[in-house]
Amino acid sequence: MTVMSIARFERFFRAAAGLNVDKNDLKRYSDFVDAKLYDLLTVAQATAKANGRDIIRTCDLPITKGLQESIHHFRKIDQEVELKPILEQLATHPALDRTPDEETEAAYPDIIGGLSLALAQSFKILHPELKNPQTQQWDEARAVFDLLL
Repeated sequence: MTVMSIARFERFFRAAAGLNVDKNDLKRYSDFVDAKLYDLLTVAQATAKANGRDIIRTCDLPITKGLQESIHHFRKIDQEVELKPILEQLATHPALDRTPDEETEAAYPDIIGGLSLALAQSFKILHPELKNPQTQQWDEARAVFDLLL
């Protein structure tokens, strides 16, 4: 990731939850994004299969009310942070039995943005005074998302 991208990443977490993250957190963040997008696509794949389709549509993704709200909030924050172009680079998906359609793939950056916002806010819910998440806090937040997604 470029220096400019790191700065946007840092600015996003400050805007989203008042957190100070740095380039050392990028690997944890990238791993989180990859895992959660894969989890969402795995469920979407099963839904598409159950509906007799060979493609995954956006409606197959298990987007909860909370995640939908985080996506909307991310869009507002992103107007000033401009993280979406970076998320488009992160928005790759693993090989699946069902192929996502173009609309679904186009939704990845917003979905990742919503997940990112929810992640940042979860740090503050778990540790209200937290300023700089460490390995333990990343692991705790990841465990919560693993439980729910």
